Amino acid sequence: MDIALIVVAVVVVILILILFAAVKITREYERGVIFRLGRLLPEPKGPGLFVIIPFIDKMERVDLRTVTLNVPPQEVITKDNVPVRVNAVAYFRIVEPKAAIVQVENYMVATSQIAQTTLRSVLGQHVLDELLSERDKINQILQSIIDEATSPWGIKVSIVEVKDVEIPGDMQRAMARQAEAERERRAKVISAEGEYQASERLKDAAAVMAQEPITVQLRYLQTLLEIGATQNSTIVFPIPIEFLETLGIHRLKGE
Repeated sequence: MDIALIVVAVVVVILILILFAAVKITREYERGVIFRLGRLLPEPKGPGLFVIIPFIDKMERVDLRTVTLNVPPQEVITKDNVPVRVNAVAYFRIVEPKAAIVQVENYMVATSQIAQTTLRSVLGQHVLDELLSERDKINQILQSIIDEATSPWGIKVSIVEVKDVEIPGDMQRAMARQAEAERERRAKVISAEGEYQASERLKDAAAVMAQEPITVQLRYLQTLLEIGATQNSTIVFPIPIEFLETLGIHRLKGE
């Protein structure tokens, strides 16, 4: 009787183990790729609960969520022969679980390697100014190339962003001097433009005063008033004879 109970208990335990091995549950963002005696089944399983054949079927879980891949810093020589150190980040997700398992051994490592080589290749075709000022354009090129390369693996690359661009210290100092020289050039151009406009206005004013000589004398008096209001010292101004004649004082003859 004891032997029969032991046999029953063993059978029950075996059935429970077989049941646990046969019943699988995948989350909403997971899929189960099933191999039956080494052959791939047509459709992935999940999400939810499903049953496989124990010891005959083997399941590989595939996560369908977006993965954030940090591309390690890469040493790049730009088109204008400037050495820079660049890192990036890529966002991708699996859209075909079967291809991600069957077509590539490790899709994470493979995608990372493709991102690194593409980063060096693309940035090497651009000059430093483009790398700094046309970041969006370069990101689009990187995303397109990496997405095309990983498409056979069932991977969709949605975003690739260049994060940091490290420039050598001597190049940074040279760029700072260039920026300072550019600011000085703009300041001189603006100053020269202002001088030109002021000279044009003075020329127009001189033309008006030439037509009306009295305006010169009025401007002379206005200048005297302005100086007298702002200066405490005594200033002697010569008065032109023409100015006196304008006011009605005639020149004394014989002097």
